[in-house]
Amino acid sequence: MKFEVEQKHVVADESHLFERLAERGVEVGPRVEQVDRYFAHPCRDFSKTDEALRIRTVGDQSFVTLKGPKIDTTTKTRHELELPLDAGDRDGVKFGELLESLGFKPVAVVKKKRRKFEIDFEGRKVEGALDEVEHVGQYVELELMAEQSGLDEAKRVVSSLAKELQLGGVERRSYLEMLLENLSKLASN
Repeated sequence: MKFEVEQKHVVADESHLFERLAERGVEVGPRVEQVDRYFAHPCRDFSKTDEALRIRTVGDQSFVTLKGPKIDTTTKTRHELELPLDAGDRDGVKFGELLESLGFKPVAVVKKKRRKFEIDFEGRKVEGALDEVEHVGQYVELELMAEQSGLDEAKRVVSSLAKELQLGGVERRSYLEMLLENLSKLASN
């Protein structure tokens, strides 16, 4: 079983981050819009079980993703299962209708502009993303995929790279959690 080992950090100074990446010869890709539609389970509270079900649309492709609960207190390491949707459901609407027919309820839509990059670090290819998230802010994510036996090493590599890039503190909340908090604050004002 593969796990996603991820750390997310607030980007306080984008130019500083780009300088650190350029020093390593890293090129950051173009901005790509991603739209993530999240759903609530009819019988289980995902906010309590720390799980998520989403349909992600990128261009004319969509994917359904189930994210399991985080398995530690320092990173966002979790089992993730992602499947592509049929080309006939490019925006994921048909699959969303199926979920709603089964009792799942739409929760929120997270919109972001993502710029991807890769860093060779300690013999591993670490995937990175610079995200501008609507109503949330700007973040950078570092990620490795690992089998259970390699989790500790993957966490160490991601953490070491974050220190080398001089990234700030780790943010363990998901974009969905942060968006819902921000929308709740706006509604109460």
